Formats: sequence, C-alpha cells, structure tokens
Amino acid sequence: MGSAKVALVTGAGSGIGRAAALALAKDGFAIGAVGRTKDELDKVVAEIKAAGFEASTLVADVSQEDEIGNAISQLVELYGGLNVVVANAGVNGVWAPIEDLKPDEWDQTININLRGTYLTIHKSVPHMKASGGAIVIVSSINGTRTFTSPGATAYSVTKAGQLAMAQQLALELARYAIRVNAVCPGAIDTEIDDNTRIRSQKETAIPVKWPEGTIPLSDGRPGTSEDVADLIAFLASDKSRHITGTPVWIDGGQGLLV
Repeated sequence: MGSAKVALVTGAGSGIGRAAALALAKDGFAIGAVGRTKDELDKVVAEIKAAGFEASTLVADVSQEDEIGNAISQLVELYGGLNVVVANAGVNGVWAPIEDLKPDEWDQTININLRGTYLTIHKSVPHMKASGGAIVIVSSINGTRTFTSPGATAYSVTKAGQLAMAQQLALELARYAIRVNAVCPGAIDTEIDDNTRIRSQKETAIPVKWPEGTIPLSDGRPGTSEDVADLIAFLASDKSRHITGTPVWIDGGQGLLV
C-alpha cells in the first residue's frame, strides 16, 4: 500500500498525540500511531479510518530501541516512506525536591522524554533523508521559558534538552531538506497531569504571586490539544517551509508573566 505522505506520531493514544494524529490525517497523511497502550491506539486509528483516512496501530515503548525501531520499519514497509515525525510521547514523572528525587525516578523521566525523542528521530531519519520532511518535537514552556513548576527538575531538563536537540538537528539535517522544530505548550487540558506525582510541594514552591488569570489570552483557561495539533500540522506542512530550529511557545502568554 503506498501513500503520498506518511506521518509517525508517538504518544498517539491520547491528548496532544491523538489530536495531532487526527489533524495530520485530515491533511492527507497516512498515520502511524505509536504508543504503549493498544486499546487507546486502536480507538484513534478507528476514528481516523471512519473519517476515510489511513492509519495503523504501532505498539511500542519509545525508550526501547528495538520496539521503536521495529514500529518505524513496519510503518515504512506498510506505506512506502516517512515524511513527518511528531515526537510527542512523554511523561511528567515525579516532581520532588532534588534531595528527595530518586535516581530511578530521574531515569524514568529522562528515558521516556529525552532518550525516547532521540530514539524516535534516530530510527526515523534514515527513511527521511531521500525525500526530506519535517520533525516536530513536543517540548514545553517548562525548561524553555519558565522554571517555576515546583520540583519539576527532571521534567524541565528533558524539555530543555528536546529544544537543544531540535536546534542542533535543524542544522545537521538542513542539507537533506528535513526541518526540525519544537512546540512548547503551556497549560493544556490533557490527561498528562494525571500522571504527575508531586512530593513535598511546599518545600519547592516558588515564591511567585501570580496576577489573576494566569493565562492572559484565554482568561485563565488552559489551551486544548487541538490548539497544539493545529500548530503541529502547520509545522508539518509546506506552509512552514522556511522555518527550522525554532521553538514555538503555545501558552496564551502564560510564560511571559514572570
């Protein structure tokens, strides 16, 4: 089965990944939906197919080299190529004072967010070099614009690292017409907050007095997954053909308050 355009989306089972998969499908991409939970992925793939577009479930843990490598190989074999990569899979992990943050908790956040992004791109680029394309890394305002989330050291480090990766690779891959950008969401109404474990928050809270309405553009309301998906779709498209190595903060002005 061949397709004109093929996109890989990691963490596609929910939240921003799900919304990005749906948005890119509507733009004509065949979607490889990657994640660890098959049931979630199957629902997203069924939704895409019901709308008349192409998609496949690819179960993989992005932090495991063989798993993400096999998923990408399956996708290329199925659709004949790879044009866009959305490196979205990630966790908030444990937020705790630095002396309390356990090495295995640190490692888990680093492995999924940073190693997972590296492995996704590492395995994808060989399939993209011949035709060019776009890589979109989902970072955060944390670690790139703001540093006030209590105890979020490991998380912020991974998000800063993702932006550095995007900027480094933008230059390395430019000769192959592969663009690499980072989207940096602020507060978004997704399930990732359910996966955050915060310990001893009072010890790490930053003494900041926020003005009323911490998201100025939307009167304090968080953004939606669809807001971020629209930005991802733009960065994946030819409309952003001269944009690379760029962080785009999508936070309704939240990160400008401090």
